[in-house]
Amino acid sequence: MRILMINPNTSAGVTDILAARVREIAGAGATIVPVTGRFGAPYIASRATAAIAGHAALDALAEHVADCDAVYLACFGDPGLAALKEVSPVPVVGMAEASCQAACSRGDRFAIVTGGALWGPMLEEFVIGLGLSDRLAAIRTVAPTGDEIARDPDSALGHLAAACTACATEDGADVVILGGAGLAGLAVHIQASVPVPIICSVEAGAHAVFAARHRVQCIKSPPIKDSIGLSPALAKLLGIA
Repeated sequence: MRILMINPNTSAGVTDILAARVREIAGAGATIVPVTGRFGAPYIASRATAAIAGHAALDALAEHVADCDAVYLACFGDPGLAALKEVSPVPVVGMAEASCQAACSRGDRFAIVTGGALWGPMLEEFVIGLGLSDRLAAIRTVAPTGDEIARDPDSALGHLAAACTACATEDGADVVILGGAGLAGLAVHIQASVPVPIICSVEAGAHAVFAARHRVQCIKSPPIKDSIGLSPALAKLLGIA
């Protein structure tokens, strides 16, 4: 199985972290093709940067999807996921969507813990869009952003553990998603101090994409004409002559 793993921000270091963890999970069963956003922000922390990341994800898909069996949008918040699903010739899995689905399969009410205060309302809107707001117990953010956590994970473990514990003891969550590409692999380090199961979003998305080759992908996007400034590969994918 050949998986295109798209990190739609411009941080190659985060891409390396993601690829290493996904390869560990996949073992010899899959080839991971990691791609970093060609343009945009090094870290997605606002609606504006998320919108740009959606374009970057489409651009990466167009350039690299050939010969791949599935696509992993490896960014919590899933920027551009619906558009990717609309035009991709193979199944697409989003990290956040897969994490929320995994959480709902393990408990009645889930919570999300991530880095960066601006992600709070954005993720709340995302969960509403999935139709899962009645299953959401809370969203808690910690002061370090995801990119800061990726650079110094050890200093963030206490903050993350405290937030996850509060989700369980104060908010009523029976499962917590530790969300964010930069938080890959950290759930195992804090699980012992948290009274409910913790789901690593990177791992949840990876497991979902390994099963995605069995899904049927329907291309629903009609051809687009007369667009300006798109990369040649993206123009070709969208059917622009």
